[in-house]
Amino acid sequence: MREAVAHLQACHGMSERRACRVIDADRKSVRYRSTRDDDGSLREKLRELANQRRRFGYRRLHILLRREGVMINRKKTQRLYREEGLAVRRRRAQKGCGHEGTCSGAGAAEPALEPRLRARPDGLRPPVPCAQCGR
Repeated sequence: MREAVAHLQACHGMSERRACRVIDADRKSVRYRSTRDDDGSLREKLRELANQRRRFGYRRLHILLRREGVMINRKKTQRLYREEGLAVRRRRAQKGCGHEGTCSGAGAAEPALEPRLRARPDGLRPPVPCAQCGR
């Protein structure tokens, strides 16, 4: 909205009052300047902690910030966490049994070759367990 008013003023030589009337904006909203503090150092600290502790969400990072002496509201921590695009990193699902190169079956279902082995309705044999770990 502010950008639109500034564009009308610069390109078309309109006054602020007329530009606001054209785009149906309130002049107070256009003139408003935020008094909120710059949270650059706090954002940097939050990003640093999130990179160190990848499995921590904003609640646990909030506790760590408090322990370091940063007095901050939980809701502000949540807002900064969201604005920085941080998220708890999910763990990857474990595939197979972990014996990737040594196990022959690795738990994969195979198509049944003979009709007498078709015990399941989908025509697949049950997964072959790993010889080393039994999975």
